[in-house]
Amino acid sequence: MAGERLDPARTCLLLFDTLNGYLKTPNDGVHAEYAAAVANMRRLLDGARAARVMVAYAIGSHRKDGAMAHTPLTDTDNRLRPVSDASWWRPSVVAGEWSGEIVSELAALREDFVVPKYRWSAFAGTYLDGALRVHGVTTIVLAGGLTDIGIAATAFSAKDLDYDVVIPHDALTASERDNHDQLVKRIFPRMARVRTTDEVLRLLA
Repeated sequence: MAGERLDPARTCLLLFDTLNGYLKTPNDGVHAEYAAAVANMRRLLDGARAARVMVAYAIGSHRKDGAMAHTPLTDTDNRLRPVSDASWWRPSVVAGEWSGEIVSELAALREDFVVPKYRWSAFAGTYLDGALRVHGVTTIVLAGGLTDIGIAATAFSAKDLDYDVVIPHDALTASERDNHDQLVKRIFPRMARVRTTDEVLRLLA
Protein backbone atom coordinates (compact mmCIF):
# COMPACT_ATOMS: atom_id res chain seq x y z
CA MET A 1 0.00 0.00 0.00
CA ALA A 2 3.03 2.31 0.07
CA GLY A 3 2.17 5.50 -1.80
CA GLU A 4 -1.35 4.29 -2.48
CA ARG A 5 -4.26 6.67 -2.03
CA LEU A 6 -7.77 7.30 -3.30
CA ASP A 7 -8.69 10.64 -4.86
CA PRO A 8 -12.00 11.60 -3.19
CA ALA A 9 -13.04 13.61 -6.24
CA ARG A 10 -12.75 10.53 -8.49
CA THR A 11 -14.00 7.86 -6.10
CA CYS A 12 -17.46 6.45 -5.39
CA LEU A 13 -18.49 4.30 -2.46
CA LEU A 14 -21.03 1.83 -3.87
CA LEU A 15 -23.13 -0.03 -1.30
CA PHE A 16 -24.83 -3.02 -2.81
CA ASP A 17 -28.19 -4.45 -1.64
CA THR A 18 -27.99 -3.05 1.87
CA LEU A 19 -31.69 -3.75 2.35
CA ASN A 20 -33.85 -4.90 5.25
CA GLY A 21 -34.95 -8.05 3.46
CA TYR A 22 -31.35 -9.20 3.12
CA LEU A 23 -29.68 -7.91 6.26
CA LYS A 24 -32.32 -7.82 9.00
CA THR A 25 -34.49 -10.16 11.01
CA PRO A 26 -38.27 -9.65 11.14
CA ASN A 27 -37.85 -7.76 14.46
CA ASP A 28 -35.57 -5.20 12.73
CA GLY A 29 -32.25 -6.43 14.08
CA VAL A 30 -29.24 -7.05 11.84
CA HIS A 31 -28.55 -10.76 11.36
CA ALA A 32 -25.69 -11.73 13.67
CA GLU A 33 -23.65 -13.16 10.79
CA TYR A 34 -23.78 -9.79 8.99
CA ALA A 35 -23.30 -7.46 11.97
CA ALA A 36 -19.54 -6.97 11.56
CA ALA A 37 -19.85 -6.28 7.83
CA VAL A 38 -22.65 -3.75 8.40
CA ALA A 39 -20.57 -2.01 11.06
CA ASN A 40 -17.68 -1.76 8.59
CA MET A 41 -20.00 -0.43 5.90
CA ARG A 42 -21.09 2.26 8.37
CA ARG A 43 -17.45 3.22 8.93
CA LEU A 44 -16.86 3.38 5.18
CA LEU A 45 -19.96 5.52 4.77
CA ASP A 46 -18.81 7.95 7.48
CA GLY A 47 -15.32 8.10 5.98
CA ALA A 48 -16.64 8.65 2.48
CA ARG A 49 -18.91 11.48 3.57
CA ALA A 50 -16.15 13.12 5.57
CA ALA A 51 -13.94 13.02 2.46
CA ARG A 52 -16.81 14.23 0.23
CA VAL A 53 -16.75 11.03 -1.81
CA MET A 54 -19.73 10.26 -4.05
CA VAL A 55 -22.02 7.71 -2.37
CA ALA A 56 -24.30 5.39 -4.33
CA TYR A 57 -26.59 2.55 -3.39
CA ALA A 58 -27.52 -0.23 -5.80
CA ILE A 59 -30.80 -1.68 -4.53
CA GLY A 60 -32.86 -4.60 -5.71
CA SER A 61 -36.21 -3.17 -6.80
CA HIS A 62 -38.28 -6.25 -7.40
CA ARG A 63 -41.99 -6.49 -7.96
CA LYS A 64 -43.84 -8.73 -5.53
CA ASP A 65 -44.99 -10.95 -8.38
CA GLY A 66 -41.45 -11.18 -9.76
CA ALA A 67 -42.65 -9.89 -13.11
CA MET A 68 -39.45 -7.91 -13.77
CA ALA A 69 -37.21 -10.94 -13.25
CA HIS A 70 -36.23 -13.84 -15.43
CA THR A 71 -35.09 -17.08 -13.86
CA PRO A 72 -32.66 -18.84 -16.19
CA LEU A 73 -32.40 -22.60 -16.31
CA THR A 74 -29.85 -23.66 -13.71
CA ASP A 75 -28.89 -26.76 -11.74
CA THR A 76 -29.38 -25.13 -8.32
CA ASP A 77 -30.79 -22.08 -6.60
CA ASN A 78 -28.55 -19.47 -4.96
CA ARG A 79 -28.05 -21.72 -1.92
CA LEU A 80 -26.98 -24.66 -4.13
CA ARG A 81 -30.23 -26.57 -3.61
CA PRO A 82 -31.14 -28.57 -6.73
CA VAL A 83 -33.99 -27.22 -8.85
CA SER A 84 -35.85 -28.99 -11.62
CA ASP A 85 -37.43 -25.98 -13.35
CA ALA A 86 -37.20 -22.20 -13.57
CA SER A 87 -39.96 -21.45 -11.05
CA TRP A 88 -37.85 -21.40 -7.89
CA TRP A 89 -37.07 -17.68 -7.66
CA ARG A 90 -39.08 -15.50 -5.29
CA PRO A 91 -37.99 -11.98 -4.37
CA SER A 92 -36.58 -11.51 -0.86
CA VAL A 93 -36.94 -7.75 -1.24
CA VAL A 94 -39.90 -5.90 -2.74
CA ALA A 95 -39.82 -2.27 -3.87
CA GLY A 96 -42.10 -0.09 -1.75
CA GLU A 97 -42.17 -2.52 1.17
CA TRP A 98 -40.07 -2.72 4.36
CA SER A 99 -37.96 -5.48 2.83
CA GLY A 100 -36.90 -3.20 -0.01
CA GLU A 101 -35.79 -0.26 2.15
CA ILE A 102 -32.15 0.53 2.92
CA VAL A 103 -31.33 -0.49 6.50
CA SER A 104 -31.49 2.40 8.95
CA GLU A 105 -27.86 1.83 9.97
CA LEU A 106 -26.78 2.82 6.44
CA ALA A 107 -29.52 5.28 5.51
CA ALA A 108 -29.07 7.32 2.34
CA LEU A 109 -28.89 11.12 2.37
CA ARG A 110 -30.69 13.34 -0.12
CA GLU A 111 -27.51 13.94 -2.12
CA ASP A 112 -26.69 10.23 -2.46
CA PHE A 113 -27.54 8.21 -5.56
CA VAL A 114 -30.04 5.39 -5.02
CA VAL A 115 -29.95 3.21 -8.12
CA PRO A 116 -32.79 0.71 -8.63
CA LYS A 117 -31.61 -2.54 -10.21
CA TYR A 118 -33.27 -5.68 -11.47
CA ARG A 119 -30.31 -8.00 -12.11
CA TRP A 120 -27.25 -9.16 -10.20
CA SER A 121 -24.94 -6.46 -11.56
CA ALA A 122 -25.41 -2.87 -10.41
CA PHE A 123 -24.71 -1.80 -14.02
CA ALA A 124 -27.20 -4.02 -15.88
CA GLY A 125 -30.02 -1.80 -17.16
CA THR A 126 -29.35 1.02 -14.65
CA TYR A 127 -28.14 4.63 -14.81
CA LEU A 128 -25.11 3.94 -12.58
CA ASP A 129 -22.43 4.12 -15.26
CA GLY A 130 -23.81 7.42 -16.56
CA ALA A 131 -23.89 8.95 -13.08
CA LEU A 132 -20.31 7.88 -12.38
CA ARG A 133 -19.07 9.32 -15.70
CA VAL A 134 -20.85 12.63 -15.09
CA HIS A 135 -19.06 12.96 -11.75
CA GLY A 136 -15.67 11.97 -13.11
CA VAL A 137 -15.46 8.79 -11.05
CA THR A 138 -12.72 6.35 -12.01
CA THR A 139 -12.55 4.25 -8.84
CA ILE A 140 -15.34 2.32 -7.13
CA VAL A 141 -15.14 1.12 -3.53
CA LEU A 142 -17.55 -1.80 -3.58
CA ALA A 143 -19.18 -3.14 -0.41
CA GLY A 144 -22.37 -4.99 0.55
CA GLY A 145 -23.54 -8.39 -0.52
CA LEU A 146 -23.74 -11.06 -1.35
CA THR A 147 -20.09 -11.65 -2.22
CA ASP A 148 -20.72 -14.43 -4.73
CA ILE A 149 -23.78 -12.86 -6.37
CA GLY A 150 -24.17 -9.09 -6.68
CA ILE A 151 -20.68 -8.13 -5.58
CA ALA A 152 -19.04 -10.55 -8.02
CA ALA A 153 -21.34 -9.57 -10.90
CA THR A 154 -20.76 -5.87 -10.28
CA ALA A 155 -16.99 -6.29 -9.94
CA PHE A 156 -16.82 -8.09 -13.30
CA SER A 157 -18.97 -5.39 -14.92
CA ALA A 158 -16.92 -2.57 -13.42
CA LYS A 159 -13.70 -4.11 -14.72
CA ASP A 160 -15.14 -4.43 -18.22
CA LEU A 161 -16.19 -0.76 -18.04
CA ASP A 162 -12.59 0.18 -17.14
CA TYR A 163 -13.18 1.27 -13.56
CA ASP A 164 -10.58 0.70 -10.88
CA VAL A 165 -12.24 -1.30 -8.11
CA VAL A 166 -11.38 -1.52 -4.42
CA ILE A 167 -13.09 -4.26 -2.42
CA PRO A 168 -13.02 -4.07 1.39
CA HIS A 169 -13.45 -7.77 2.06
CA ASP A 170 -14.55 -7.31 5.67
CA ALA A 171 -17.45 -5.11 4.51
CA LEU A 172 -19.03 -7.88 2.41
CA THR A 173 -21.86 -10.18 3.40
CA ALA A 174 -21.93 -13.82 2.36
CA SER A 175 -24.23 -16.75 2.97
CA GLU A 176 -21.73 -19.18 1.44
CA ARG A 177 -18.42 -18.51 3.20
CA ASP A 178 -16.41 -20.89 1.03
CA ASN A 179 -17.51 -18.95 -2.07
CA HIS A 180 -16.63 -15.69 -0.32
CA ASP A 181 -13.17 -16.95 0.58
CA GLN A 182 -12.46 -18.22 -2.93
CA LEU A 183 -13.49 -14.94 -4.54
CA VAL A 184 -11.54 -12.81 -2.08
CA LYS A 185 -8.39 -14.93 -2.34
CA ARG A 186 -8.42 -16.18 -5.93
CA ILE A 187 -10.68 -14.05 -8.15
CA PHE A 188 -11.05 -10.48 -6.90
CA PRO A 189 -7.28 -9.77 -6.69
CA ARG A 190 -7.14 -10.27 -10.47
CA MET A 191 -9.64 -7.48 -11.14
CA ALA A 192 -9.46 -5.25 -8.09
CA ARG A 193 -7.51 -4.18 -5.03
CA VAL A 194 -8.70 -6.24 -2.07
CA ARG A 195 -8.27 -4.38 1.21
CA THR A 196 -9.67 -4.15 4.73
CA THR A 197 -12.01 -1.40 5.85
CA ASP A 198 -9.20 0.15 7.89
CA GLU A 199 -6.95 0.21 4.82
CA VAL A 200 -9.60 1.83 2.64
CA LEU A 201 -10.21 4.53 5.25
CA ARG A 202 -6.48 5.26 5.33
CA LEU A 203 -6.45 5.51 1.54
CA LEU A 204 -9.18 8.15 1.76
CA ALA A 205 -7.58 10.11 4.58
